This record gives sequence, structure tokens and C-alpha cells, in this order.
Amino acid sequence: MNHRARTLLTSGLALAFMATAALAHHGWSWAESDQIELTGTVRKVVVAPPHPTIDLTATDGVDWHIELGNPRQTERSGFNAESAKPGDTITVLGNRSLDADEKRLKAVKVTVGEKVYEIYPDRIKRN
Repeated sequence: MNHRARTLLTSGLALAFMATAALAHHGWSWAESDQIELTGTVRKVVVAPPHPTIDLTATDGVDWHIELGNPRQTERSGFNAESAKPGDTITVLGNRSLDADEKRLKAVKVTVGEKVYEIYPDRIKRN
């Protein structure tokens, strides 16, 4: 195989890998359609790409990893690095992982005190 063919093959494989990784990461395919509400204490808040996150210990003592929207979307909701701090009690509405052993939730709404942040307003299931 000549150098040009090897370069094309390597580039094609790299692009295919990146596209697969992006599809696996983005979207809601990993989350249940039903939404649950968790209340607990914030352990850690990270507002950074690809998705800001909150680590939370729920009132039942179980630790959860909460994913918010992408940084710009999360910022549009009003949520930023100062919105919640370790020790704060928050309530999160979202879609949990299809894997019941994985304590991960995609948040659609976060409530800190009296302040409500609608991360995905169009996905909030309202009664």
C-alpha cells in the first residue's frame, strides 16, 4: 500500500471513530423517556465542555452524576458556576440512564432554593 492510500485509510478511520464517539456522547438515546425528580446535596459543580455537571448525594444517600446541557445552553437557562455550590440542597428533574446500575441523570430542570433553571424547557413533562 502506497503512502497516499495509507494516509487516506488512516484519515477515514479517524473520521469514522470521531463520528461514532460524537453520536454515542450526544443525544438522549442513553436515557429513559420517563422523568424522575431527585433532591439532594451538591458535592461538586463543573461548568465546562462538553456538558456542565453536578455531582449530588440524594436524600437516600445514593450518589448521582447529573448532566446539564452544553455550556451555552446551560448559560441561557441562567445556570452558571455560582448557581449551586457544594453543600446546597437542590432538586433536579430529568431522565435517568437506561442502565439502572448507572446513577446518571440528564437534567431538564434544576431548582436551587427558589430559583428554577429550565435547561431543556421543551423536554419538561408538565402535568
